[in-house]
Amino acid sequence: MSPQDNAKIHIGFWGGHPYSLIVLEKLKAAGFTLSFIATSPDQPKGRNLVLTPPPAKLWGIDHGVPVLQPETLKDPAFVEALSHFNCDVFIVMAYGKILPENILNLPRGKSLNIHPSLLPKYRGSCPIESAILADDKAAGVTIILMDKEMDHGPIVAQQKVVVQEWPPFAQELGERLVAVGADLLVSTLPEWMAGKITPQEQDHARATYTKKIQKEDGLIDLNANPYTNYLKYKAYKGWPSVYFFEGNSRVKITQASYRDGKFVIEKVIREGKPESAY
Repeated sequence: MSPQDNAKIHIGFWGGHPYSLIVLEKLKAAGFTLSFIATSPDQPKGRNLVLTPPPAKLWGIDHGVPVLQPETLKDPAFVEALSHFNCDVFIVMAYGKILPENILNLPRGKSLNIHPSLLPKYRGSCPIESAILADDKAAGVTIILMDKEMDHGPIVAQQKVVVQEWPPFAQELGERLVAVGADLLVSTLPEWMAGKITPQEQDHARATYTKKIQKEDGLIDLNANPYTNYLKYKAYKGWPSVYFFEGNSRVKITQASYRDGKFVIEKVIREGKPESAY
């Protein structure tokens, strides 16, 4: 469809993670009408706990899109306010909260979610890191019609993605999968809104689940399998990062490689010191 036709589709966007900016840019470039952006409240960040707006809020301000930052999704007044936007569909990309059914079903096209895995594999909040840790090269993205359960809804569209250089860093893989997912969404939305797509139920018996990443997950055993440690480094490079202990001192690994069957640590940051060669 042309940008003029796409403009007739009014979208309410829900997103919090920086990945959401990829989707917002693709939707804007394709000509869809963004009625609002719902994102998390400003949060204190850094050592000085400076109140910091989420990236999606800044994008909305820059592009003249109304921004909503609800503290709770259970307030009837907030749900009533949403209805006045008269959105055709809600798009959810790493919003960070579970949307209740009365919100999911508010638009006539209901709510679609971009999930960076080939569902039903890797349901949950950490599909990208989990795939790397599992050394699973079968990457892809799925667009689902959301229901009240996590990543459980029927599949609207799905696309496999070939990753040439494996293993990638989690951020690199995430950005690529979300970009592919956003392109898939752009091509799918007009047909979805025209009623030309019948969503397909997931095979729930094959579902696998990810666990939320904790800071302590980054601890590695230098005597463990070298390739397993390398996968962990690739998956956790940004956060929580990988580290080990020298005595009681924590050592963060900032650069490493896998050569000749060995996990080679190249650069580290020791507590209270600048980055240095290992």
